[in-house]
Amino acid sequence: MRNNATISEKRLWKFIQNSKLEGRKFRRQHSIGNYIVDFYCPSEKLVIEVDGAIHNNPVNQDYDYKRTVYLKSLGNNVIRFKNEEIRDYIEIVLKKIKMEFVEK
Repeated sequence: MRNNATISEKRLWKFIQNSKLEGRKFRRQHSIGNYIVDFYCPSEKLVIEVDGAIHNNPVNQDYDYKRTVYLKSLGNNVIRFKNEEIRDYIEIVLKKIKMEFVEK
């Protein structure tokens, strides 16, 4: 588990913490099996991953793929955003997250 969140993770967290996004509760650095995900919304079974440049190399892409397959096998939905998306287009990111919410 990382203690130091990236700038993009901190930015996204400001918008989703304390049930700010349509009343959904998110957890930061949440453990699922052997993995720790950046953000998790239990009521939606939604995993949000924030990817920096390190995720562009083939080794990490393979790891991310296997991890996503595992998380989805547990019934979770996994969405990924690049740091640049969160930095430059936070409103679009938030809309994409909301689109993943199941109507209650």
